[in-house]
Amino acid sequence: MVGSWILRFLLFLICGISGYFLATGLYPSTQMGLLGLLAGLLLATLTLLMESALRRIPLKNLLGGFIGLLLGEMVANLISTVFLASHLTHQQVALPLYGGLYGVCGYMGIRIGLKKGEDLQLSGWKLFSKNPPRTENAKILDTSVIIDGRIADITETGFLEGPLLIPQFVLGELQHIADSSDSIKRTRGKRGLEVLHHIQKQAGIDVKIVDKDYPVIKEVDTKLIELAKEVRGKIITNDSNLNKVAQLQGIEVLNINELANSLKPVVLPGEEMNVKILKEGKETGQGVAYLDDGTMIVVDNGRRNIGKTIDVIVTSVLQTPAGRMIFARLKEEMGRESKGKENYYPMESGL
Repeated sequence: MVGSWILRFLLFLICGISGYFLATGLYPSTQMGLLGLLAGLLLATLTLLMESALRRIPLKNLLGGFIGLLLGEMVANLISTVFLASHLTHQQVALPLYGGLYGVCGYMGIRIGLKKGEDLQLSGWKLFSKNPPRTENAKILDTSVIIDGRIADITETGFLEGPLLIPQFVLGELQHIADSSDSIKRTRGKRGLEVLHHIQKQAGIDVKIVDKDYPVIKEVDTKLIELAKEVRGKIITNDSNLNKVAQLQGIEVLNINELANSLKPVVLPGEEMNVKILKEGKETGQGVAYLDDGTMIVVDNGRRNIGKTIDVIVTSVLQTPAGRMIFARLKEEMGRESKGKENYYPMESGL
């Protein structure tokens, strides 16, 4: 930051001194020297304004605009050489016409180049790429999956290959949440920062902070998708909306919630389970229990056993986007029903 201010000071100093001596060299007088000094300072100010404007334009758009400018000037030179050079001999007519032609063609080239520059893919050019060479296996973490915290447990198992990329704008969002006046948000933000610190300390995990931003893009999710396109990486997230939008644009997404659901043990109808009834359900007489992974079990007539650990028989399993729900009945009731059927059918056959 200090170095930036020093460079700006030197820019004003050089432009001011140059303007002063250039003006006094052409017209030796103190008044012209002061005008030259002011002109130099004005030039330095315009340079800083141009720098600020250019920094907000992505590199590929700048490159596209430069290429467009070159092509526009080449077209202008071709037109002037083939069609105008032999017909215009009067300098007072030729110079303004040439100037207008080169200006129009250059302007059109820059405008088209800036627009078409969005289609340039610079990730394969080592000169313009800041990313690690193994971009094919890169995993980009979003804010939701960092705050969730389970990503730290997954990285410890060694299932994830390739570098984990943490964009600078994701860090900024985490810091903003950690500094929030809302206590809940502040706690979540601090938890996310602690999770990142924990992952960085894990052996064998290649964590890279990507100092890459897209100033013209406001939404963090859109920035993540753009970064994934450039590095040909995958996004790790818990955000269902980001999941859908990224997949529509051809970005592979690793969803932690989907992974957790796929790793839950398979439960089949007729299977016996031993569970503790914790509370009553929505329907009359129902009791609710939970597996260790958080799966809800709804037990018919289980309300009277709240606080007790009992045996139940699974009757059905419902899979929803939010997870699984298991429906069960008390084992003792199922046993009584089966005994009743056994007693009923012999009597029926005797008749």
